[in-house]
Amino acid sequence: MKNKVLSIAACFGLLLLSAASLLAHHGMAAIFDVDHKVTMKATLTKVDWVNPHIGLEMDAKSEDGKTEHWRMETSPPSWYGKDGFTKADFEAAIGQQINVIFLKALDGSKYGYLERITFPNGSVGYSMNGIKDKDK
Repeated sequence: MKNKVLSIAACFGLLLLSAASLLAHHGMAAIFDVDHKVTMKATLTKVDWVNPHIGLEMDAKSEDGKTEHWRMETSPPSWYGKDGFTKADFEAAIGQQINVIFLKALDGSKYGYLERITFPNGSVGYSMNGIKDKDK
């Protein structure tokens, strides 16, 4: 009986640790400035269509005209798939200008969480975080 109670307690403890790590992973405010959205025109250079977050790389001109290389993460492929976007849609935009709205990294690096992307053909994709702005 003592071993059964210890086993149940250990399982419960592991569940709590797992839940805590999931919450920590999705704590946007710990990494990104959630109070200020940035809008940028950029040229998409790379797409990593992977879970748990799609990775995008892009080049944009800074205010002084220099090219800056940015990395973004966004929702998983399945999220964009619900709205009909595929890996091919993202890859077709490589080398073309896109418009993005994102949350910038707090550490000042050229890294962000993409909330909305407007493709060259005018179609718009929203991340899980950006969906609340879809009707605006």
